Amino acid sequence: MSVDVKIASSWKSKLESEFQKPYFDKLSQFVKEEYQTQVIYPPGKEIFRAFDCAHFDHLKVVIIGQDPYHGPGQANGLCFSVREGVTMPPSLKNIFKEIYSDLGKPIPKSGELERWANQGVLLLNATLTVRASAPGSHQKKGWETFTDAVIKEISDQKNNMVFLLWGAYAQKKGEIIDRNKHLVLMSAHPSPFSADRGFFGCKHFSKTNEYLKSKGLKEIDW
Repeated sequence: MSVDVKIASSWKSKLESEFQKPYFDKLSQFVKEEYQTQVIYPPGKEIFRAFDCAHFDHLKVVIIGQDPYHGPGQANGLCFSVREGVTMPPSLKNIFKEIYSDLGKPIPKSGELERWANQGVLLLNATLTVRASAPGSHQKKGWETFTDAVIKEISDQKNNMVFLLWGAYAQKKGEIIDRNKHLVLMSAHPSPFSADRGFFGCKHFSKTNEYLKSKGLKEIDW
């Protein structure tokens, strides 16, 4: 990637072959040009932040999102997460409402989810960049091929992972996950348009922790 990015060494070795493929070179050129000519989110140095915060060796959970937020100052390289001090988008508010309902944990003031990532939660958007105010603008440019490869690598190389697939898009993307080795939890998307259709009451956060505990792994402090 030709912009200023940082990716943890534990991931670099796993994804090196992907970085060498022609599609990724084409994607790199597209992204570089976009950053030079348009307002793009997240900032270039945060494109691979999800990988930098959640190292491959420590992974326990994967949450799959779609696009980064496309409003000023929101996207920070972690799906559903926003920077400290930024108003929580509705989907993130609903995630915290479900955590409160499921686990009784009070809704935090900050929507920065780095503390989840640091515990081994990969907060992975399918598309890692987006043009300001233009959702979906960087779809079908190569990012989905890259993030599919990431999901397959995790599914193949890890055991006893929990994948949280919220909404039809994430569920479709998660079809490559080996259900014999991992726990896959699916529900409606936390968006206000669909949260009442099965996200609220899904109890994915307690179910994740019960599964991790059953495998002798430390639970996530949601």
